[in-house]
Amino acid sequence: MVGLCLARALADSGLRLALLERNPPSNPETNGWDARIYAISPASEALLIGLGGWPTAEERTVAVTQMRIFGDRPGSELRFSAYDAHVPKLATIVENSLLTSALREVVTRQSNLTLFSPAVCAEVHWGADRATLLLEGGEALPARLLVAADGADSWLRGRAGLSFSESSYDQTALVANFATEVAHRGAAYQWFRQDGVLALLPLPGNRASMVWSARQDLADRLRGLAPPALCAEVETASRGALGKLTLITSPAAFTLRLIRVPIWTAPRLALVGDAAHNLHPLAGQGVNLGFQDARELACVLAERGRERDPGAHALLRRYERARKEHILAMTAVTHGLQRLFNNSVAPLVWLRNLGLNLTDRLVPMKALLVQRALG
Repeated sequence: MVGLCLARALADSGLRLALLERNPPSNPETNGWDARIYAISPASEALLIGLGGWPTAEERTVAVTQMRIFGDRPGSELRFSAYDAHVPKLATIVENSLLTSALREVVTRQSNLTLFSPAVCAEVHWGADRATLLLEGGEALPARLLVAADGADSWLRGRAGLSFSESSYDQTALVANFATEVAHRGAAYQWFRQDGVLALLPLPGNRASMVWSARQDLADRLRGLAPPALCAEVETASRGALGKLTLITSPAAFTLRLIRVPIWTAPRLALVGDAAHNLHPLAGQGVNLGFQDARELACVLAERGRERDPGAHALLRRYERARKEHILAMTAVTHGLQRLFNNSVAPLVWLRNLGLNLTDRLVPMKALLVQRALG
């Protein structure tokens, strides 16, 4: 999606574009619900609407108007409200397949873009004035600039020799959708637990999407449960917030890890999205960070002034500097929270729950956090 967003943002840049995708996305479900959903920030939503890449099926999206975050001790809670923040909503929940389809549809109509799909890269050669991608079919694609939007295990990042560090959280994100007995009323719920982080995000109607970032042993056990038993586990872990649950999509699992990439750019190359940074999903900011990468890189390339070469390293460094501080800050917050709540040391247990309650009472702090989340 980040690559699609960047391609669309460069529609009027004066550049000729090629978009390569290894696996064409499947069509959105018409009856079922995509198990993978995103909480899109208002800033990202405004960007996508402006690019014409926002889904038109409003009945498949829902606004998040409040957030309730619970610690692992009774009475520990932090609340955010769109009403209190004087904004229409805190985020919009959108299915992965709908968002991808909307972006892809508008991109494929661009006059300055050629789509290669499916396309598998076999090799890349770097030159002083251009890079050349070699496809498995034998075709060679020369370009002034290559942009790696190919995910956390980026093939292109590896071929460029850019270093990165990877550490496991020893957690698996289990995602599934449920029908709920109790209406969510636009509320997103999150529980910090010693065995992971459980989130229930609103879907249209009496439905909710679960993201349970669970310790590996718990995730393995949950994946082996029959649907009624899994529903019972989620009902208990969520303290019955949405009443009785009924499973409507089969659970899917994603291994969680932290990937740090010190350098995002090189001559003829820029990284965006998960290829540049991959962090814990507890803040729900991963894809939003990628969309803001795309916006910033598109602005730098469109406003390159006298520098006519879009692959010039000095130009690309401008993009990297503009994004690096925000990414480092968000990584520190999500990593720190995950480590803080994944710890049973008594003083830390007391401190983290006290911290939630104190933050809930500090109105200026809450306002600052909301502004960050809004993008």
